[in-house]
Amino acid sequence: MPSLTPRPPEDSRNRWFHQPVVWLGGFIFLASLAGCVWMIVLGSQHADESLLTNAPQIMKMPLDRSAELPPDSDVP
Repeated sequence: MPSLTPRPPEDSRNRWFHQPVVWLGGFIFLASLAGCVWMIVLGSQHADESLLTNAPQIMKMPLDRSAELPPDSDVP
């Protein structure tokens, strides 16, 4: 059975579109998506140059080192 007491009018300040956190979250989400698309576009415009080696390769990456590194280098 429905209630006979009238409901108080809803305060318009409590609606979802009046909450700044919702707008901030949406803005951050859309900005991150736009940043991803921008990085993909930049990456497609600036392709890596191929390595000059005759060693076997997988996905354009050589399987062996082409030259020995000097002993004082920081690379492990």
